[in-house]
Order: sequence, then C-alpha cells, then structure tokens
Amino acid sequence: MSARPLLKIAFAAFSAAMLGLAAGALWMVATLYLRQLLPWLAVPVGALLAWTIRQVVLRPGIGAAVLAALATALAALYMNLLLAATRIAGEMGMGLIDAMRTAGAGMLWQLARLALTPVAAGWFVTGIVLAAAIAARPPRPHLPPPARP
Repeated sequence: MSARPLLKIAFAAFSAAMLGLAAGALWMVATLYLRQLLPWLAVPVGALLAWTIRQVVLRPGIGAAVLAALATALAALYMNLLLAATRIAGEMGMGLIDAMRTAGAGMLWQLARLALTPVAAGWFVTGIVLAAAIAARPPRPHLPPPARP
C-alpha cells in the first residue's frame, strides 16, 4: 500500500477538523454579537460544512458523511467551550486566553455540559444528521441544455 491514500485521508481529516473549529469560532462570535444562544445555527453550519467537505475535501459518500458529521459536532463542541470561556472571562474580568488557561479543559467541558439544554442538543443532532445526509448524497448529473428548434 502506498502512502498516497493515507496522506489523502490524513489531509481530509485535518481539513475537516480545521473547518469545524473555524465554524465553531464564527458561531461563537455570532452568539456573542446577538447576546443570545443560537443553537439553531447548527443546521446551516452543518449544511455549509457538508457542502464544503463534499466539494473540496472528499467526493460525496460515506467518508465525506462521517467527516461532515464529525466537523459539525466539533463546531458545536468548540462553540460551547468558547462560550463557557467567555462567560468566565467576563465574570472574572480577564482575557479570553487567560480564562481558558486558568479554567482548563475539564472545567470548560463541565460548564459547557451544564449549559446544554435538551432543545440545544436537539438542534445539534439535527445539524449533525443533516451534514451527514448532504455529504453522502451523490451529485446530480449535469443535464445538457435543451436543444433549440
């Protein structure tokens, strides 16, 4: 077995992870700007991630569906962790990076888990399932333009 397929898989996984983290950060900015939780953004974020992964990273199929679902889950998780860190930073009067270092991953995880509501979890699951469905769907065949008489 050559190294090319392994490198392709590693690059696809790395790209999906970076796309998920970027989407989560952007989602957190929108949440802070509007000053309310936006769990419904999991649906458009999942659709956008799925479309990007199937167009740029991998061909549509099971691999793209798994990567899109994981990227959407990572975006939701990262958004919740960043939101917990911004709450700590705001209440303690410190910067975001200092709050993340001081709190640590365990505390941020627990705070994010405590803030998770059943409605938000439902939106996250909906976004993940939609992302997998969009990424797995085969592309539509291109039809030739109709002939003119």
